[in-house]
Amino acid sequence: MKLATFNINNVNKRLGNLLAWLEEAEPDVVCLQELKCEQAAFPAKEIAALGYDAVWKGQRSWNGVAILAREAEPVLTHDALPGDDADTQSRYIEAAVKGILVGCLYLPNGNPQPGPKFAYKLAWFERLIAHAAGLAGTGLPVVLAGDYNVVPTDFDIYRSRSWTDNALLQPESRDAFRRLLDQGWTDGLRQLHPDRPLYTFWDYKREGWSRDAGLRLDHLLVAPSLSARLTAGGVDRAVRGEEGASDHAPAWIELDL
Repeated sequence: MKLATFNINNVNKRLGNLLAWLEEAEPDVVCLQELKCEQAAFPAKEIAALGYDAVWKGQRSWNGVAILAREAEPVLTHDALPGDDADTQSRYIEAAVKGILVGCLYLPNGNPQPGPKFAYKLAWFERLIAHAAGLAGTGLPVVLAGDYNVVPTDFDIYRSRSWTDNALLQPESRDAFRRLLDQGWTDGLRQLHPDRPLYTFWDYKREGWSRDAGLRLDHLLVAPSLSARLTAGGVDRAVRGEEGASDHAPAWIELDL
């Protein structure tokens, strides 16, 4: 099974990019973030034409997450991250797909920090850690994939001091990610490629793509019951270089099920 995560950064604006990648890469399950469209505006019909069923949670102008499944119907289990009924931001969706449970997440950016946005990021992270602990404890086959908006280590970013104060690199953000892994989750891409940076994001600013000034923000975490089944993974970098591309590239893993 091939599972991918892709921050599409406006699904309707970049629908052509998405459909071309789906047709070429043929992932079995896809987690999308930053749909930036209302629920009724999600391009389900166009995606279905390529053989994908979907569940999604849209939001006007911002956020929005979706899970696509090729030749299968994803069964929705959550359309929001548990722990705060007052949180209206569309950042988490979860579904059972082809025998595994998939959580798709778009963790808050947190900038500027310090401030309320950074506090929201850390609070959301704590809710994710709590929910992930419950999932890990079930022993079920689970993958938590998405844009975590965290650069786990200095190895996951190009040489730069311009990001030092950014919320993506703060000790609190990195500590939260480490505590998530300490539950037994495997960082799929890093497990498979311990010696490669594997950037997944290149800023539109400062010629980030042309300079290969990348960051690894998009992660696929695999539950303990699946870690031994990781067989391959990578980043489809070429997608970032296309005309009208998202500032992220799709990241993916393969599991021998």
